[in-house]
Amino acid sequence: MNINELIIIVKNKLESSIVVQELKIEDKSFLHINHKSHEKGKFHLKINIRAKELDKYSKISATKKIYAILKVELEKYIHSIQISFI
Repeated sequence: MNINELIIIVKNKLESSIVVQELKIEDKSFLHINHKSHEKGKFHLKINIRAKELDKYSKISATKKIYAILKVELEKYIHSIQISFI
């Protein structure tokens, strides 16, 4: 899988599971290229998300909800993820 395919999958999964007002997904994989734990085919994503649905949760609970939605991608394709609630 390449980064563009992953971004599309992540976007579709989030938007089909949560009512999203704003969503921006960025590839930040370059931040991990020199790390010992870096694996080819695993990516670093930065997700900026605004969703009224998530406002009713604490940041920890909202993060857990996103992790649950992206469970497969986190196991197979995502090395690191940053989530910002905007």
